[in-house]
Amino acid sequence: MSHRITIHDIARELNLTTATVSRALNDHPRISTETKRLVQEKARQMKYRRNKLASSLRSGKSHTIGVIIPSAQMNFFGSVVHGIENVASNNGYSIILYQSEETSALEKKAIETFLSARVDGILASIAKETVDFTHYVELKKRNIPLVFFDRTNEDLKVPAVVVDDYKGAYLATEHLLKNGYKRIAHVAGPQHIKGFRDRLNGYKDALKANQKKAEKNYIYQGNVSIESGKEAVDYFLKLVEPPDAFFAVEDYTALGVIKCLKERKFKIPDEFGVIGFANESFDEHITPALSSVDQQTVQMGKEAFNLLMEMIKINDSKSTVKEKEKIVLEPILCYRESSAGKKA
Repeated sequence: MSHRITIHDIARELNLTTATVSRALNDHPRISTETKRLVQEKARQMKYRRNKLASSLRSGKSHTIGVIIPSAQMNFFGSVVHGIENVASNNGYSIILYQSEETSALEKKAIETFLSARVDGILASIAKETVDFTHYVELKKRNIPLVFFDRTNEDLKVPAVVVDDYKGAYLATEHLLKNGYKRIAHVAGPQHIKGFRDRLNGYKDALKANQKKAEKNYIYQGNVSIESGKEAVDYFLKLVEPPDAFFAVEDYTALGVIKCLKERKFKIPDEFGVIGFANESFDEHITPALSSVDQQTVQMGKEAFNLLMEMIKINDSKSTVKEKEKIVLEPILCYRESSAGKKA
């Protein structure tokens, strides 16, 4: 087994004390620039790797954060993680990524894993199956810095980074109306998640503002999946007066809507308009290309990490400064063929 290079080895090579080497590697202000350069160069030559665990035990900092995402299959969450990693790396942080697979059980397991790894803080997007938030309440009680992104729960009073879901839904619904669709249905998401609730309200208010009533039978309670999009179409087409357009709570649901309509030989956008939410990577590559609402995912990841860093610093300094409660990003409408309007 090869010998692991330690700061003692570097000190011996340079004829310095281990304390000097340690301070140089940690950019201590009392160590000269030239000594730092020599130590860092020798550390690279000798392929020295810092013992993160020992370092974290000494400093009380692991320079690691935990990130919980509902699913890695959604490009949306991959893109948010890309934003998080980008800023984390620039700040000397690593991330531990955990998929909850939309279940509360795995969400709890993720938190246990993070606490065992002594992470400095946690970023999380709530699983659609989570209705009991005890595990998050426990983090707050233990004063572990926590920030939600995309999916939040306001009752928990946890700082969050979100897109303006209400505005995005309002604009998406209004776009369908402007393009000549008259009976717009909404395939909703689980209503205990605030963002999905805001999208339903944005849809309703856009209809009201355009002198349209939000009919109860034009709202289908889905579960954020391709299957729920298909089931919604089956339900809507059985109505006496079916809708002529669909606003789906997110893009996988919208994909289910499109697949079901195409299987039934309907023409999109000529007979039915469709718009989703999230601007997933597949949107441009299906036929017809799917209109959607972009949630500024990379920016969301960056803002979430920066907000968490603020909380960690406040914790470290035992400051009474109040952290920001919420950062709201602007939705960006991406109009494509699926909502281009009915043929006269």
